[in-house]
Amino acid sequence: MFSHVMVGSNNIDASKKFYDATLGALGGNPAMVDENGRLIYLQNDGIFIVTPPIDGKAATHANGGTIGFACASQEQANAWHAAGVANGGTAIEDAPGIREGGFGPLYLAYLRDPDGNKLCAMHRDG
Repeated sequence: MFSHVMVGSNNIDASKKFYDATLGALGGNPAMVDENGRLIYLQNDGIFIVTPPIDGKAATHANGGTIGFACASQEQANAWHAAGVANGGTAIEDAPGIREGGFGPLYLAYLRDPDGNKLCAMHRDG
């Protein structure tokens, strides 16, 4: 359904450090940087891009928005979370763990990136 996800950044260097670490914990490669200074991550047919806003205004995060990254295990979600906290991210919500809901048991870990974008690592348990 999705071709790509893109978020804005006010500090590409801080974003590169954060996303290279968190996406590396999920098995991804460091970002490619294009001629416009955008960070491009390619993995499993997905594209994730971090960019300075094209209009020259400050990047802002979406209130109510969350970007989710699929994990192969609880351990991978924990590694993603630890890499994020160690590289400029902020742990938010409850500690990583299983949440019960309408989709069955989900192992979830939440962070905000250096620009405030809300991120989630998710592993479907069961």
